[in-house]
Amino acid sequence: MPSNETPRIYPVFALLIGAGLWGVIWYPIRLLEGGGLGGIWLTVTLYGAALVFSLPRTARAISEFTHHPALLLLLMLAAGWTNIAFVEAVLEGNILRVLLLFYLSPLWATLMGWLFLRERITRVAFASLVIAMSGALLMLWNPILAWPWPQGKPDWMALTSGFAFALSNVVVRKLQDISIQAKSLSVWAGVVVVGGVIIAIFSIPMPHPPGSIFTGAVALGVLGILVMTVLVQYGVTHMPVHRSAVIALVELIAGAVSQQLLTDEVVTVREWVGGGLIVLGAYLAARASSPKDY
Repeated sequence: MPSNETPRIYPVFALLIGAGLWGVIWYPIRLLEGGGLGGIWLTVTLYGAALVFSLPRTARAISEFTHHPALLLLLMLAAGWTNIAFVEAVLEGNILRVLLLFYLSPLWATLMGWLFLRERITRVAFASLVIAMSGALLMLWNPILAWPWPQGKPDWMALTSGFAFALSNVVVRKLQDISIQAKSLSVWAGVVVVGGVIIAIFSIPMPHPPGSIFTGAVALGVLGILVMTVLVQYGVTHMPVHRSAVIALVELIAGAVSQQLLTDEVVTVREWVGGGLIVLGAYLAARASSPKDY
């Protein structure tokens, strides 16, 4: 392999590992909730731990927030909602269903990449959008309403989390002159800020879990959330949106395998078919958004 190709491998591996970890993190999150630390307080603890632990390396990046304040604020808000909604979804919903609905995000990312980053989309990509949206409508079909509509809070959380994730990836890609440290700091701080606002608005009481559970949440925040965020930010920053969207689909594989091994949750035939269309559409849309291989 030519030496000038080697650096391109690093973002791919980083995103593969980061996405794979995202596909299985639902399990320790559920264990922590079962121990008495759940909901939005769990999310704030996880990301607050990552934020505090990162400060020795990321504090110097605070000055970069004066370069693109509006975009970094948008990244904070988008990343904040992405992670809060994702944790809420995996705590209450069927894991694979949540991940499949979340992974309409490559479609949103491809469209946003076209709108804001001028990344090309072919006719095949538009056709693939129809395929994926057909899958979403099939998964969301409500037999009572006889209409496709999210069936409860987990569906809404998964869908909005995926949209916000796509938005945050596009913003990350656009901020090419901002360091990984500043972007990661924006993600962690965004979750803490958005989570704190929600806690204050809805007066959500603070839980009092055993010390071991709180310690476990801090450890997961540092060893899990922090590492995964850095890996994903690095990967997304150094490759086109269409390619990162495809590679990130490995999260679905990790989620499906871990669900089968660790839960007794059932996925219906309709959900499998709809999910398959979503994956196919997301893959084709992302691949077709640029005719050139990276």
